[in-house]
Amino acid sequence: MDDGLPPIKGFLPTSLIEWEGRLSCALFLPGCNFRCPFCHASDLVLRPDELEDVALGTVIEHLRANRGWVDGVVVSGGEATVHPGLPALLGVLHEHVGGVKLDTNGSRPEVVAELIEAGLVNAVAMDVKAPLDGRYSAVAGVPVDPEAIRATIALLRSRGIEHEFRTTVVPGLHTARDMVDIARELGPSETLVLQQFAPLNCIDPAYGELLPFTRDQLRDMASAATEFVSRCRLRGEAFARGHTR
Repeated sequence: MDDGLPPIKGFLPTSLIEWEGRLSCALFLPGCNFRCPFCHASDLVLRPDELEDVALGTVIEHLRANRGWVDGVVVSGGEATVHPGLPALLGVLHEHVGGVKLDTNGSRPEVVAELIEAGLVNAVAMDVKAPLDGRYSAVAGVPVDPEAIRATIALLRSRGIEHEFRTTVVPGLHTARDMVDIARELGPSETLVLQQFAPLNCIDPAYGELLPFTRDQLRDMASAATEFVSRCRLRGEAFARGHTR
């Protein structure tokens, strides 16, 4: 369609988990400014030119055909905020669906702020890769300014927009104490979702040999974190009781 719009390299026509509470579809944009070694989207991040484009017209046709049924679009990556044409893409999507959710690593708070101020996103899910200490860059695979991450967290807290924070929990990179430290950083009004690491198609192939934490181990981590946030849970499971105010 329009020149300057970012390419779409993946399309999930329907999902109940990409935006919980809505039947949504999901678009996956290429490229990322992080290189998390455990990321399972290595083709999307490292070799996007080898993936076929999904025509925006295909997405629009799907939304039109399912109007009143599909009630949201999730724009993910990679990292969607690296694309200058992202606002234009979100504007097109808003013409055809009731809501747009952005998935982001939170490294570009100025972009997230512009999208919110322009009314181009209705919800944001932000990855918090690790506690905001000296290990954040190691987990992200590139140097990361922790103040940029803090700025995006503060932005989402202050704007009244639907949002959640989430952490993919990886053996060797994360401990139960890390989940508590992340929860402390987020604060008692926030939601933290823990996600299971998937040892598939990882940026660092060595992570393909790694055994994920068990669900019971992750539940214990979520339980420990609940003291410091409003709600904490595992992706796909009910919320544990969190901080009470």
